[in-house]
Amino acid sequence: MSACNNSVPQPLVFILDGIPGLESSHGWISVPFFLAFIITVIGNVTILYIIQEEKSLQEPMFLLLAMLSAVDLSLVSVTVPRMLAIFWMNAKEISFNACLTQMFFVSSFYVMESGILLAMAFDRFVAIWNPLRYTTILDNNILLKMALAVVARAVAVLTPAPILAKSLESFQTHVIAYSYCAYMAVVKIACGDISNHIVHGLMVIVASVGLDLFFIILSYGMILHAVFRIPSWEARSKALSTCGSHLCIIALFYSPVVFSVLAQILGYHMAPHLQTIFDNLYFLVPPMINPLIYGARIQQIWERVLRILHCHRD
Repeated sequence: MSACNNSVPQPLVFILDGIPGLESSHGWISVPFFLAFIITVIGNVTILYIIQEEKSLQEPMFLLLAMLSAVDLSLVSVTVPRMLAIFWMNAKEISFNACLTQMFFVSSFYVMESGILLAMAFDRFVAIWNPLRYTTILDNNILLKMALAVVARAVAVLTPAPILAKSLESFQTHVIAYSYCAYMAVVKIACGDISNHIVHGLMVIVASVGLDLFFIILSYGMILHAVFRIPSWEARSKALSTCGSHLCIIALFYSPVVFSVLAQILGYHMAPHLQTIFDNLYFLVPPMINPLIYGARIQQIWERVLRILHCHRD
């Protein structure tokens, strides 16, 4: 229950506070955010271009990687430009409806990325358990259905969020202590009973990210079971090496979620400015690192990048 002595009615605009307490340092803080954004865009566009142009990469693992890059680009596009506008131009105002729109898309793309990571775990499971039927099982029709399922689930579980937020009638303040519109950030400044909103937020996490992580762990448990039945150490090493990039990305993506949940369970609270920075990096670091990990670990992508650079140099 959030009681308010001096409540304000539903505002036409919210004020996004950027990083509270560090307003004087917004200019300096924007530099790493801007550089990370540029690296993210270049890296993911490069991945998409190479997979499209290189016919040998038209196979399930790389097509799923292309989906991941497309979602990563979408995720940073709906968050970072707004952050930079706050840092550089003090453009803190956002209309109520625009806030709800950003809230929906930020969460949707995040849930989509989680779903794609689960699809990639299934891809590695099929590749190791049934390599002879790999391309038959994961044909283009199945990949298309998986992509549609990822999008449909995100829309289904996150459409109620802006609708519920729209129903909030009064607020403690119209200032959101964040650099983008997050569902819980809006709910926390609302007046009255917000228990339904909190329950919905938890249900979304459990039904999407939590469920995906459970099935990813299950998939890799079965993968390890299959790998350690292989008699040859060399064959085991080769099988596990195909999972290396995906495991790195999984660890990078889910570690902040696990950390946040454990911190709340243990009652640990960060300083507000540290929490905001952490949440911003939460949406920026994985999209930036993903193409670097795959570009460095997958030989076909790395060779294609070197060929492109060599041609431009000539």
